[in-house]
Amino acid sequence: MATTTSKPSPPAAPPAEPAAPPSLTGRNRLILFVLCAAQFMVALDFSVLNVALPALGTDLGLSHSALQWAVTAFALPSGGFLLLFGRVGDLYGRKRLFLSGLVLFGAASLLATFAWDPASFLTGRALQGLGAAAIVPTGMSLLTTTFPEGPLRDRALGISGTLLSLGFTVGMVLGGVMTDTLGWRSTMGLLALFTVIVLPLAPRLLPESRTPEKPRLDVPGAVTVTGGLLSLIYALSTAAERGFGGADVLVTLVAGVVLLVAFVLIESRSPAPLVSLPMLRRRTVAFGNLGGLITFSMMSTVVFVLTLYLQETLGLSSFATGLVFGVQGVFAIVGGTLAPRVIGRFGARRVLVGSLLGQGLLTAAILGVGRDSGVLLAAAAASVACVFHLGAIVSYGLIVTSGVPDEQQGLATGLVTTTQQVGLTVGIPLLGVLATTGGDLFGGVRTVIALDAAIVLATAALVALGLRRGRAGGRS
Repeated sequence: MATTTSKPSPPAAPPAEPAAPPSLTGRNRLILFVLCAAQFMVALDFSVLNVALPALGTDLGLSHSALQWAVTAFALPSGGFLLLFGRVGDLYGRKRLFLSGLVLFGAASLLATFAWDPASFLTGRALQGLGAAAIVPTGMSLLTTTFPEGPLRDRALGISGTLLSLGFTVGMVLGGVMTDTLGWRSTMGLLALFTVIVLPLAPRLLPESRTPEKPRLDVPGAVTVTGGLLSLIYALSTAAERGFGGADVLVTLVAGVVLLVAFVLIESRSPAPLVSLPMLRRRTVAFGNLGGLITFSMMSTVVFVLTLYLQETLGLSSFATGLVFGVQGVFAIVGGTLAPRVIGRFGARRVLVGSLLGQGLLTAAILGVGRDSGVLLAAAAASVACVFHLGAIVSYGLIVTSGVPDEQQGLATGLVTTTQQVGLTVGIPLLGVLATTGGDLFGGVRTVIALDAAIVLATAALVALGLRRGRAGGRS
C-alpha cells in the first residue's frame, strides 16, 4: 500500500500589528483650534462678567435689582435661538451662519465695551447672545461633520468639552483680576479680542456643510420652541434674583411650558419638522441629553455656592477664591484629556454613568466642610469632581451625535448645545437661590450641595437604566 507524504505546512504568518490610531493632520488641528476657540469664547462670556457686576452697575447707573439683566440679556437669546439656528445652519450652510455669528458677536462685544448707558450695554449683551446662538450649534456641527466617528471625533469632542468647561471657570478668575486691574470694560474687550483672532482664520479653514436637500423651514415650530425657551430662561434667570413669587416669573414659566407643549404637537404633524420626534425618542438622544443637562446644571451650581461659601463664610478674598477655581480648571484639562482614552476602552455609555456617579459622590463629599474651615476639602472635592464632569460632557456628546447622518448633525448637535446652554442657565436659579434666601448662608450652601449630589446620583441611575439596551457611540 502506497504511503503518502504530506508536504510541510508553510510557516504561519506573523500576527498583524494593530493599526496605529489615526492622528490629526495639521489642517485638522487648525480647524479644531478655530472651533474650540469660538466655543471657549462663548463659555467665557457666561461667567467673565459676574464678578464685575458691582463696578459695572456703579459706572453705568444700573440699580442692584437691574444688574441681573447684564446676565439675563445674554442668556435669553443664546439659549432661546439655539435649536432654530442649528436647523438654519443645516439648511442654508453651517459655515456661513458660524461666520455671521462671529461677526455679530465681535461687533456686539465692542458695543458692550464702549457702552455709554444701560440701554446700549444691554443691547450689546443681547446681540452677543444672538451671535452665540449661531456660533455654538453650527460650530459643533462643523466639528462632528469634519471629524468622523471614532477616535478622532472622541479626541476632538474631548478638547472641545474641556475648553467649554474651562472657559466657564477661567471666566470667573479672569473677571475678578481684570476688573480690579483694568476695569469692567476689559472683560467685554477680551471677548472682542477673541473674535479678532478667530475670524481671519475661519473662512479659509472651515469647510461648508449643509443638507443636500432644502426642505421648508418649520416656522410654527421655530416660533413655539424659541418662545418657549426664551420664556423658561427668563423665568429661571429672574427667579435666581427675586425668587419664584413674582407675577412675571410665574406667567413666563407657565407660558414657556405651554409653548413647548405646543411645539411638540406641531412637530408631530409637520411635514418638515424643526426637531425630529423619532430622533428624540431614541434612547441615546433622550438619556444622553438628560445626563448632559444634569452634569452642566449641577456643576455650575457647585461653583456658584462654593463662591459664596469661600467668600462669605470663610472670608477669602476674590483673588484667593479665583486661585481655588484655577485649580479646578487644571483638573478640567486633565479630565478632558483622559476622557477620550477612557471612552475608547470602556465605551461612552459606561463612562457617562460612571462620570455622573463620580461627580455626585464627590459633590456629596463637600458636605464635610465647616463654618470655620474647609478650603482644602472644598477645593479637592470640587476639582476631582471636575474630572468626572468632563468625562460626562465628552461621553454624552458622543452618545447623542453618534450614528446620526451628516444631514441631521445640525439637529443632533443643536440638541447637545441647547442642553449645554440651558444647563448652564437653569442650575443656579433652581438650586442656587436656596443658598441665599433662608437667612443662614452656610446652612443654605449645605442644603444645595446635598440636593445637587442627590440629583446627580439619581440621574446616573436613570441614564444607566435608559441606555441599558442601546449602544452609546457604537462602543458600549
